[in-house]
Order: sequence, then structure tokens, then C-alpha cells
Amino acid sequence: MNLYIDTGTESLNKHREELCGDKVEIIRNDNSVVVVLADGLGSGVKANILATLTAKIIGTMMAHDSSIDEAVETIANTLPVCRDRDVAYSTFSILQIFNSGEGYLVEFDNPSVFRLRKGKPFEIISQQRVISGKTIKESRFSVTSEDLFIMVSDGVIHAGIGETLNLGWQWDNVYEYIQRAYRSDTSAKTVTKLLLAACDELYAHKPGDDTTVVTVKIREPVNLSIMVGPPSDRAEDKSVITSFYARKGKKVVCGGTTSQIVARHLGVEVKTNFDYFNPNVPPTAEIEGIDLATEGVLTLRRTLEHIKACESRDSTMKDFVSLNKKDGASRLAKILMEESTNVHFIVGRAMNPAHQNPELPLSLSLKLKLVEEISLYLRKLGKQVSLEYH
Repeated sequence: MNLYIDTGTESLNKHREELCGDKVEIIRNDNSVVVVLADGLGSGVKANILATLTAKIIGTMMAHDSSIDEAVETIANTLPVCRDRDVAYSTFSILQIFNSGEGYLVEFDNPSVFRLRKGKPFEIISQQRVISGKTIKESRFSVTSEDLFIMVSDGVIHAGIGETLNLGWQWDNVYEYIQRAYRSDTSAKTVTKLLLAACDELYAHKPGDDTTVVTVKIREPVNLSIMVGPPSDRAEDKSVITSFYARKGKKVVCGGTTSQIVARHLGVEVKTNFDYFNPNVPPTAEIEGIDLATEGVLTLRRTLEHIKACESRDSTMKDFVSLNKKDGASRLAKILMEESTNVHFIVGRAMNPAHQNPELPLSLSLKLKLVEEISLYLRKLGKQVSLEYH
């Protein structure tokens, strides 16, 4: 089964704590994606260390085909039990999605995982068993491209307690909120950001507990090919563009000269859009058969700024909402971050004559650097990224 596992995770530290007592580990290998959420007892440095150990050990073992029994036994023998409370120093949830379309979930004392299919609640049927003295819930199921899983630490269901709500945000309330906020085209990162922002509001921006959200969205792969600049050898123009146009999925062209060359080889016109949605971003163009055509270096630089803003620890929903704007950089950032799963860059090394003026800080090396930095961020998001140079 050909599926793409889109993930997004983010945390709020407990008020006045520099370190988060929750830890998320996401490991991708050839067979599956393993997601572990560990919640260390208490908060601060000790909780952070214990949660990190738990997530690292379990994630690594599960990704290397160890059984849950072996992983839990290792944790039980590695981490101590709190003498005062007689409870484990770290709770955890493990979600493993296999390329075959099978899912496996293990939960130990964390809030139950939320599951939606087409935006509606979809029950996870689990069984209990004891491993090394720990009672775990274990589930096996099949997944489809319309499934959404949300794992949370108990800071989410305690949100607002003692502040805006007497008993905190209960599990059922969170489930209702997720259903209301659900949109089929929303990325895992955006779902995470929405839920965490709601928790922050309930805590009046002073979280009473470490609060973590992990979203796992099962998607059909969406391929994107993006041509940036013409080949250094003009004799290659036709073959490169023919190959580019023949690729499956969405297609984007960056660069005015590149757009003209692509349009000429496709036998169509370039229609410039003179609506300046953002005075700092050059206008886009329309090319029949191409999903988006933008200016080159300036637009790429603004696109990278959008991606950095969204991936920053201090990012807000405003950064993600800005991706819905109509200027070229916002549209390109949205296509790269939210709409595509596999991205292939075709990068031409031809020097633009307009950029050889020493007074202009634009150059071929800058274009290459921008593409490479954008690729780095996309890989961190779990995208499959490849680069082809001409």
C-alpha cells in the first residue's frame, strides 16, 4: 500500500520551566514510521531526562523490530519507580504505522489516542495485558489515507484547570474540538498547532503542566516537481523540460526566464498576473499545464522565510494562516509544506545576466543555497526530497 505518514509535534513547557517533561521521538525506516510520546513524572530537568530516555529507547527498539515486550522490559529495568508514589517515572504511547497499511498502538498511562476517519470518531479497539508489571493497552488495526491520529500528554486534558475550567479540558471535550477543527486538507503540523494554541488559551498562557500534541495523518502521496532556473547548457533545455513536464503530480516553475523557456517548449503563453498581493513579492504568472509560476530568487527567499517562521519554536497560528495568502511566496510555501509529500527539484545552473551586476546581491550561488536550505527544512518535516542539477 502506497501511503505517506504526515507528522506534526509541538509542546508547551510548564510555566517557569526551561525544559519540557514530555519527549517525542519519530523514527522513519524502510518498513514503518514509529512515533513515541513519553511523559516524565513531574516537570523540569528530571522529567525531561526520564522522558527522553523512555522515548529514545522505545523508539529505537521498535524501529529495529524489537517486540513491545522487549522494549517495555528494557524500560522497566532501566528506569526506577518512584518510591513515594509507587508509579513509573515515565508514561508512554507508541504508534507504529507500517507501509503495508497496518497500524499498531501501545498505551501506558497516557490519555487515550484520538482517531478520526474522514473527520469522524473512529474507535480503537484495544486489549489489556501486563508486561514487566505494567498494564498496557495494545491495539492492532488497518489504516487508510483518511485516518488521523492525535496523541497527547495529560497536560492537554488538564488544560484550564484552576484557571478557566474547574476540572480542566476533559478527554471528550478535546475530541469534540478536534472534530470541529478538522479539515481534510489541513496538515498534521497545523492540526497540532491548532490544538496546542487552544490549550495555551485555556491555561491563560501559563501552562500548569507540560503539554504535548503529536498528530499523525495518513495521506496519499502527492508528488511535486519544481524547476528552478534553466540548464547551464541551452542544448539541454528541451530534454530537461520534456522530462519535467512528464513527471507525475504538481508542477511549479520558479524564475521569469525559466517560465519563458518552459512556455515556449510547451507551445503556450506566459500570462503575467499584475495583482500585487504583497509589494515585497514579485507577481506570479499563468502557464497552461503548470500549477504555479513565480519569480526566482526573491520569491524563493520569501518562501524560505515562511517555512522558517512556521517551523520556529515560537511560531503561531498566524504564521500558518499566512500560507493562505495569494502572493507567490505564500502559495509556494503552502504547496511545499502542506500539499506535497514527495518533492523533486530540477535546478538549472545557468547564470541570469540580470544578476551579474555587482550592485545586485543576487547570484547563482544564492539560488542554489536557497534550494538546499528549503530542502533541508522539508526533510525535517518528513518529506521525500530529491535534487537534480543541470
